[in-house]
Amino acid sequence: MTTPGSAGRPATNSVTARWEGGWRCRVEAGGFSLVVDEPESVGGTGAGPMPTEYMLTAMASCYALALAWAAGKRGITLPDLAVTATGTYEGPRFSRLQFTVVSTAAREVIERLVEPALRVCYVSNTIATSPPIEVTVGTDAEGPARSYP
Repeated sequence: MTTPGSAGRPATNSVTARWEGGWRCRVEAGGFSLVVDEPESVGGTGAGPMPTEYMLTAMASCYALALAWAAGKRGITLPDLAVTATGTYEGPRFSRLQFTVVSTAAREVIERLVEPALRVCYVSNTIATSPPIEVTVGTDAEGPARSYP
């Protein structure tokens, strides 16, 4: 894994979500177009995963890549590696986040990689030490953009 700003990786990254009505957005990310929606049972159209599912997707995939990287650095292979990220809802947030790791490699082999992989997983590190969230409201006829803590 490389650190931000090195080996061609930008020091910042952005995605843009455009509201399409109801509970649906189209997100442009890394040259890809993603649909975000809510299930029909809560007023969405079910046209795509929920935002929280994308968050869990980011967690699971980042940790899977981190495990593969940590294994590779040690000359280990992890056949059939799969990582499941599970979030437990409590109000408008997750109260618990959990990874479940499965591979045909021996449990002891995987257990030795858990901590090294956590150290290099950008997504879980960001969530574990959550940075402040800032909101900037764009420029309009009344003046320059404003930021809110």
